[in-house]
Amino acid sequence: TPPHTHTHTWPTLLKHYSRTKRYNWWEEYRTRHSVGLQVRKIVETFSKRFFAKEQVPVDGFRDIEALDGPCHFIEDELVTILNMDRRKYLTSKYYTRKILYYIRQKDIMEKLKEFLSNPPDMQRLIEGAVLIDQYLDPLAETSLESILRELNDITEEVKRVLRLTNSSHPSIAADRDGDTFIDSLDLQRQALVAMNSVLYKQLKFSGNEDNYLKPVNFYIHQVLREKEGIRIALCVLYSTIGRNLGIRLEPVSFLGYFLLRWCQKPEGSTDFLDYVYIDAFDNGKLYTAKECECLLDQPVATSYYSPTSTKNMLLCMATNLFHRGKENASDESYQLLGNTLDLYVTLTTIDLCLTLTPDDVQYLMLPARLYFQLGINPEKVLDILQRVQVIDPSHHNVGHMIQLTLEQIARKNLMAELQIKHRTNEKHREVAFSVGLIMKHKRYGYDCVICGWDPKCMMEVNWMRNMGVYNLPNGPNQPFYNVLVQDGSCRYAAQENLVYNPAPLEIGHEKVGRYFSEFTGFHYVANVELQMQYPSDLASTSQTVQRVYGCI
Repeated sequence: TPPHTHTHTWPTLLKHYSRTKRYNWWEEYRTRHSVGLQVRKIVETFSKRFFAKEQVPVDGFRDIEALDGPCHFIEDELVTILNMDRRKYLTSKYYTRKILYYIRQKDIMEKLKEFLSNPPDMQRLIEGAVLIDQYLDPLAETSLESILRELNDITEEVKRVLRLTNSSHPSIAADRDGDTFIDSLDLQRQALVAMNSVLYKQLKFSGNEDNYLKPVNFYIHQVLREKEGIRIALCVLYSTIGRNLGIRLEPVSFLGYFLLRWCQKPEGSTDFLDYVYIDAFDNGKLYTAKECECLLDQPVATSYYSPTSTKNMLLCMATNLFHRGKENASDESYQLLGNTLDLYVTLTTIDLCLTLTPDDVQYLMLPARLYFQLGINPEKVLDILQRVQVIDPSHHNVGHMIQLTLEQIARKNLMAELQIKHRTNEKHREVAFSVGLIMKHKRYGYDCVICGWDPKCMMEVNWMRNMGVYNLPNGPNQPFYNVLVQDGSCRYAAQENLVYNPAPLEIGHEKVGRYFSEFTGFHYVANVELQMQYPSDLASTSQTVQRVYGCI
């Protein structure tokens, strides 16, 4: 086993070593230490390089990808940075999260492609759903093993309940995730009754009616934790536990009304009338085929009762989340939109991937067109189009798309150019607050931190009309502040609506580290890049904190 000191220094690395194999621990230590220094050096360059950009471009991660060292050492150093003093090194942590997000997503995408290349009968639905979960939330410590352990615990509880009524029930001895199914319909029914009792009465699982399209209701690890989710997620969990108990339950998309079909013939059947349909969203309620039509209040073609493949189930999950991401213009939604688009492209082109080379123009152009039309990841679009141009210089319309993409990137870069704002400038004499101060909104009561300001409202007229700016006593001709809000939103607030927060607190916003390096307990300290944009604000913030809160 590794030396005692190493297990304390890097405990998360133990899983990468075999207890029966001998290692040169001094060499392992030197490599880990060297990789750690290189990782930190790269992380420290990110704010200077990408502060003015909303997103780190794909080529921004090339330095980290080019590191010569084991991937688990790189990831371990990134996790170590994230676990440093909670109130300090905020900018390093902000970009560390982005790097960790990127390298984990890249690894998960490769695993998803490998999973989808398996024959359909070898694609376990729960495994695919967890890969989707991991890709969309790569910073959550979610693993297939941990999810299966939780489902196995539920399975064991169902078996305990079964023993009370039938100690010889075959589900009790069933192999978890096995391929042997119970023949007796009565015994299957007993197991389902016990499963419904445990899931819905004992553990209180339920369908989430109020926030149906909230992304967390799709994520398997969140559904297990919160005990509620949408239909498709609950179908995944229900069918997996059913399989553990020796019951074959097949997912049916049924025009998006996800159900599980349960055959009433021991020998199986191709007739949809020989099945009962289970609604995992509604306490495991059973429906006949005719009753299913009542759910939609319309006749349904027989093809809709057919089981759907694992790939199509995953595609439905990605599509639903994609549409959720299009609903609003928040940073979280843009991230979700980009991630689900990646998944959608992978799931819809996987068959092409298996027959075409990575340089096939048909394969490359599909994601390029999708990203281009949605205005997402222009740098990625440019990279793909330039690759297509090299492979097929005469390809129709590529040159025009490259020109439009370059113009889009140029517009983004122009918007990202920093304006240096001195408080001593005559135009800024009315600016009362400074970056880093913790504020409270007079009208809405939210807590926030100032990360930027303008001497007057710089938004378009339509925005000002919609937000009631002209109804304010001082209208648009007063300072406006960019603020990061405790609820995770970014807002643009008028000076007359902000007051010093009587009880300064940390603002739990993911972008805090983009602008600030430290939280002192009373205010945030601007990082080097924000100080360059607002050269006088650091001193102003310190003076304000001393005056308002009586501390330095």
